[in-house]
Amino acid sequence: MDRSLLDAVLTTDTRSAARQLEGESDQAIADLLTAINPGFAVEILSQFPPDRRERIAAATPFGAGQQWLLDHHHAEGTVGRLMERPLAVFRPDTTVGQVVEALRDVVKKAFVTYVFVTEGDGRMVGVVAFRELLFAGKEQPLSAVMVKQPFALRPDMALVDAMREVVTRHYPAYPVCDAEQRLVGSVRGQVLFEQQAFEISAQAGSMVGVEKEERLSTPWTRSFKFRHPWLQLNLLTAFLAAAVVGYYQDAIDKIVLLAVFLPVLSGQCSNSGCQALAVTLRGMTLGELKPGQGWELIGKEALLGWWNGLIVGIVAGAALYVMAMLQKNPDALTLAGICVFAMAVSCVMSGIAGAAIPLGLKRAGADPATASGIFLTTATDIVSMGVFLGLASWLLL
Repeated sequence: MDRSLLDAVLTTDTRSAARQLEGESDQAIADLLTAINPGFAVEILSQFPPDRRERIAAATPFGAGQQWLLDHHHAEGTVGRLMERPLAVFRPDTTVGQVVEALRDVVKKAFVTYVFVTEGDGRMVGVVAFRELLFAGKEQPLSAVMVKQPFALRPDMALVDAMREVVTRHYPAYPVCDAEQRLVGSVRGQVLFEQQAFEISAQAGSMVGVEKEERLSTPWTRSFKFRHPWLQLNLLTAFLAAAVVGYYQDAIDKIVLLAVFLPVLSGQCSNSGCQALAVTLRGMTLGELKPGQGWELIGKEALLGWWNGLIVGIVAGAALYVMAMLQKNPDALTLAGICVFAMAVSCVMSGIAGAAIPLGLKRAGADPATASGIFLTTATDIVSMGVFLGLASWLLL
């Protein structure tokens, strides 16, 4: 296998990886996909035309490619996308000696951790570790040495739910069974943790419009296509914030200090909202946010925003008061009070937005992290600038 090609595939997005592999033989592609995370292999394989996809799948050892084709029918972010075909599946009455002989050649070409024991209808009834095969008598049936009613994952289980189930078990591999307990695949523990790590690492980029698919070696043309639409959206939302400033242009012209403190107010409110957003997304990712807790979370972030904004506002208001006094502005105390109130109210709204935006996106069926940072920044800018300039216009002009 070409190691440089493998490294290139592992550091780029799935479509670019498929393009790099187009000129390779079906067997070479099959060998390379077999060496990577099954979830990534499924995505790369899906980029090829159906006829070539079938040829590549047929070239993989032990039917691995056929399993990938089945995996692709499962929803993204589920255990089913990461399944591999179990290579050691036997009936309960099969003897230990027969199992050892059957696997003697298989283990030379593939990594086998457990023997899965199933009935004729495919229902899994037990699991046997290789250690048990070593110490068991050759004539003993698997039913005598297997672990009965073993733990198993479901193919439709969300990755985060699966991680909560396996985090205290630390098995090298897990059987995957359907609702009738029929064995449909297996998934390696390492693959689960790799995929979860990738999902978490992609979250920060999603908040500012960087697609999860984009990787370090993604060609600049595809990176441009991924990012540019979100920048156009960000430009549109920036115009909305600019419109608020433009509406109160007369106030800014008469009281220049307002313009000086606009970035201070906006920056503090944006940071407050980003804190709420980060905690909310972390709770969603780790499965800590239960159904019905959304309003409780929003209330907590609003309360945090009020106290944080009030304390920060007092400090900022004091600074504004000193600057206004140095300029001999007769409304120095009023300006300071406006700053304190505007900071507190704006931080309340930014905290609410930081929790509500990902919750709203999730309810709408979208990725909670997708461009949430862009929407949050727009909301905080409009509210903070609108409250600050609006109060100043109302009270001082």
